[in-house]
Amino acid sequence: MFRATTALGVSEEWTLEAPSDAALHPEGDSDAPATSSTPASVHFVRSLSPSEYQLNDIEARLRSSSAYAPVAHLAWAQTAGLWGTHSSLPLPRVGLEGTGLSGTVTLERGTFLHLGLVLSYALDSPPPGLGAAPGTVFTINDSHRVRFYERNYFDHPAFGVIALVTPAQARPAGR
Repeated sequence: MFRATTALGVSEEWTLEAPSDAALHPEGDSDAPATSSTPASVHFVRSLSPSEYQLNDIEARLRSSSAYAPVAHLAWAQTAGLWGTHSSLPLPRVGLEGTGLSGTVTLERGTFLHLGLVLSYALDSPPPGLGAAPGTVFTINDSHRVRFYERNYFDHPAFGVIALVTPAQARPAGR
């Protein structure tokens, strides 16, 4: 996850974007750990160690950029939920706390694999040029069809996410 350090376009009316609590927490308190009410098809397996991260090159490029700054870099293993269950993991469950980010991550599998994010990011000092007041909460609420081993971008003028989904076991060649 990264944030913009300068405005990269024209300012917007950010008050129109303010998320409702229901949008951020569609199935209850997103800060609560996954419980037995989470469908059995979704399981958080474990957090990965930094030595297992696969996007270190991108993080290094973001750090050296004057336009972006990394906010968080993390990885975890989980099972995908069944398509349509909308079973989400709250950010603290996947190891993300204390960054100003809140929300959930959803991984669902049906005919295709989908990664969904409902994220809010509160910035004490938004970059000049965004036209946002201090404390503005920015939101990404998006779901993408994803493929294994491909980088996926979830973007917003204030912050973004680069995600990579890999299977727990390597796929055979040609698949």
